[in-house]
Formats: sequence, structure tokens, C-alpha cells
Amino acid sequence: MSEENHENLLKIYLPKFSADYQEKIKRYRRWQDAQLSLLGRILLFNGIEEIYKHNPHDKVMKHTKYNKPYFDDDLFKFNISHSGEIVVCVLNDEHEIGIDIEIISEIEIDDFKFQMTENELDNIIFSNNKITSFFEYWTQKEAVIKAQGHGLTIPLKTFEIFNSTTRINDEKYNLKEIKINEKYKCYISLKGTIGEIYLKEKKIQFLIT
Repeated sequence: MSEENHENLLKIYLPKFSADYQEKIKRYRRWQDAQLSLLGRILLFNGIEEIYKHNPHDKVMKHTKYNKPYFDDDLFKFNISHSGEIVVCVLNDEHEIGIDIEIISEIEIDDFKFQMTENELDNIIFSNNKITSFFEYWTQKEAVIKAQGHGLTIPLKTFEIFNSTTRINDEKYNLKEIKINEKYKCYISLKGTIGEIYLKEKKIQFLIT
């Protein structure tokens, strides 16, 4: 993010997007919120152009009843997340995918006990670094529900992260950590096999670097 470059970003990139999206950006009161949203959209569209050689501006973006965005032709699965000063975006042309990034900050773990299973909470409490351990679980759980698509209608306590995998309604989700910055935790969740996550990692890395 860059306050100094904000107006320049708006001038260069915003006119490329739909009128509805331009109005959405203009409604933000804080330049930080506007820029985070715009950078996510830029990453997504650039990724589609560079990797898949499609023109994303020809596609119509819609939202499910759970407010998950998708393209009407359903050729690409994607997800965007941001925290602090970093925005990340992932793309997949086969399987549902989710990503979550969180800046590691001081929190009261007791405030989130109802979001964790008993085993997860024990692992956090007895870890060498409780805060880092908490954000490892938190980003994994957020990435999973974003891949699953129903958002927070799926209570985080109803599924458990174990060895970078979990299940929701008999569907398996695998996770992989993406190391971007030591001050952040970031995980990708893919509905599929762990081999497919590794197969796609090269493309994922392209989008977030």
C-alpha cells in the first residue's frame, strides 16, 4: 500500500473496471480501504491475463447468496484477502480455492475460544508461541470456509484443522502455508488433493510476489 501513490493508482487503473465497481471504490471514506480493494481487483485481473490469456474485462462478476464473488462463465475459481498492508489473490481453473492472510498482532486468545475445537485450543495454549500458533489456526480456518463458499454460516468450531487438512460435510480441504512476510500468516485451502496444491503453487507464487 502507498498513500503517496494512491491518486495515481486510481487514475491509471480504476477506469478499466465497471461503473458499479468505480462507484464502490469512490464510496470508501478511507483511502486505505479503497486501495486494498483496488489492489485485489488488479491482482485478480492481471493474473487472469498473464496466466490464462483471457480478457477479464469481458467477464461479468457476480456474487453468490453467501456473497462469494465469481465470474458468470465459471472458468476460474479465485479468492482475495488482505490484512495490514498486504493484498493476496489466488486463482484456480479446476477446484474451489480460498486464501487468508492475517497480520500477527496481540490478541486475547480467550476471546476466540468459542471458535476453536478443544484440540486446537490445547495446541495453542501449550505451544511455545501462543499468538503465532493462534494465527496459524485462524488463517487456516478462514481459508477453508472461503474455499467452501458459505463463509461464516459455517461455525469455525464445527471443523478441526489437523496436519493441514480438514473436512466439512464429508468434503476434504487441504492447506498449504505461503510464506510472504514474517509479520504475517497466510494459508491457501484447496478442495482437492495436496498434490494439486503443490502443482498450482508456482502460479500462486506468481500472483502474490
